[in-house]
Amino acid sequence: MAGISFWHNPDCGTSRTALALLRDAGHDVQVVHYLQSPPDAATLARVAAAVGGARALLRVQGTTAQARGLPDADEASILAAMLAEPILINRPVVIGPGGIVLARPAARAVEAA
Repeated sequence: MAGISFWHNPDCGTSRTALALLRDAGHDVQVVHYLQSPPDAATLARVAAAVGGARALLRVQGTTAQARGLPDADEASILAAMLAEPILINRPVVIGPGGIVLARPAARAVEAA
């Protein structure tokens, strides 16, 4: 089976569940701890575009996004904020032969496989 890149936060239950679904299905999963190894600007922009834009990829819950007005900001501002603070990137993101998916709910992870 083709490899899958999985942007993971081990503290997130949805992320742990999605990762388990992929592994249980026998997929080769490369786990990327995106908080410690964030994506570069080009990769982040490509992923955001694939999931419906930066706003769709923005994590609001448990972050400063709302207080900073990011849900109403333009794409470039949201992407710049995510690059500066990767905690603003929603997860899990699955990049595989089937495409790029924000796996919320976790069962969506298999769409990228």
